[in-house]
Amino acid sequence: MADVLIVEDNPSDEELMLFALNKHKVTNSIKIVRDGQEALEYFFCTGFSETRQTEEEPRVIFLDLNIPKVNGLEVLDQLKSSRETKHIPVVILSTSSEPRDITTSYCLGANSYVVKPVDFDEFTRSIKDLCSYWLNLNRTPVSH
Repeated sequence: MADVLIVEDNPSDEELMLFALNKHKVTNSIKIVRDGQEALEYFFCTGFSETRQTEEEPRVIFLDLNIPKVNGLEVLDQLKSSRETKHIPVVILSTSSEPRDITTSYCLGANSYVVKPVDFDEFTRSIKDLCSYWLNLNRTPVSH
C-alpha cells in the first residue's frame, strides 16, 4: 500500500519530489505512476494493477495536470466521480497558474491546488508542508 501516490511524468520533477520527501524524512510508502492511463489503472485495478486490492488506497494523491495518455483533469474527474475513490484527497501539483486550470480543478473536486515552485528550496519546503498536512494533520473518513 502506498500512502502517497505521485502522478508525474517529468523525471526531473519526480526526482525533486523524492529528494524533498527523503530530505524531510517523509518515510511513508510512495508509489509513482507516470501517466494518466497508468493512474486510472492503478485506482480501478485494471491493466498492470489488476491484482491490486482496492483496500490499498493512498492517503493522498499528488497529481500533475500535464501528463500523457489521459490528462490530469480527466484523471481527477474520474477519481472524484467514482464512489470508490472520491474520498481520497487529491492535490494538484502543477506548473500552471492559469485561473482556468485552478477553477476547473476545484470544480472537479480537487482538495488543493499548488503551483510548483521554481526555486529548489521552496519546492522541497512545499512538498514537506504538503505531506505534513495531508499525512499527519488531515483526517479522512473511516468508511466510504
